[in-house]
Amino acid sequence: MNPLALVFKDLRTSPALAARQLAEAGVPVFPCIPGGKRPLPGSNGFLDATTNPEQINSWWRRTPNANLAIPTGSESGVVVVDVDVHGTNGFHAFSQARAAGLLPKPLVVVRTPSGGMHRYYPAKRDSEQRSWQVAKAGIDFRGDGGYVLIPPSQTTVEGALRHYEVFELHADSTAAVDSVALRDFLDPKPAEQPRSTHRPVLSGEGAVQRITTWVGTLIEGERNRGLFWAACRLAEQGLTPTDAFEALRQPAEAIGLSQREVALTVRSAYRTACSSPVRSSPEVNPFSRREPQRASPVRSLA
Repeated sequence: MNPLALVFKDLRTSPALAARQLAEAGVPVFPCIPGGKRPLPGSNGFLDATTNPEQINSWWRRTPNANLAIPTGSESGVVVVDVDVHGTNGFHAFSQARAAGLLPKPLVVVRTPSGGMHRYYPAKRDSEQRSWQVAKAGIDFRGDGGYVLIPPSQTTVEGALRHYEVFELHADSTAAVDSVALRDFLDPKPAEQPRSTHRPVLSGEGAVQRITTWVGTLIEGERNRGLFWAACRLAEQGLTPTDAFEALRQPAEAIGLSQREVALTVRSAYRTACSSPVRSSPEVNPFSRREPQRASPVRSLA
């Protein structure tokens, strides 16, 4: 039987007695403020969790009505799926996740004072399960680096003290929850947009458009090098530095490069691609460091 069942089977026990029972079963505990979720002042919260009976007796002797909490994850051997009802009602996402087979039978189901739900599962022994939050789904995961209040703790809701109450008990359950799969389900990552891995054809009608369109597909790690290559090809197509900047500015900005980065890259590319420096008047040279004779967005960034 899971050690937490020693407490959850008897809701009439006091937090102090429950803390000692858990400690005897090897589950570390720590106190929180009476009627609240924050650790007692002067403590380090779950970092101070212990099974030392002297320390536990000292805590509850000083604060007899302190709430009881345990660290989640490998420290206690349990993780918790927290279904919230504040802001976003998490029961909708919970129903979808359960229908998708991502929430197996838990060890314990606890009704929280606010009307939410804590579902306890055995922690995985072979891998870390970090805590996370998906606020838009109304669901948190309490794993390594987290903690949770347990019965018979109580918190203040709408001016009244209400208890954490056991709703279901399956102390023999051994099913773990896949926290990574659950998070991906609740907060799916955007599908990666397909992009061409081949450089564009440089000959024929529309070559300039193909080059600039290709720049807009570059990803982090290849943006600067790809932009330099594209600027060199535009130089070979006969474009002036100003025209090359204007052609490349929008697709480069779309992938996260600044106008200044585009201007500097185009200047470097034209120095490399051209056998002799490309000269133009200050009015049209985007890389001139002289005072412009009239406003130019390119010049101001050079």
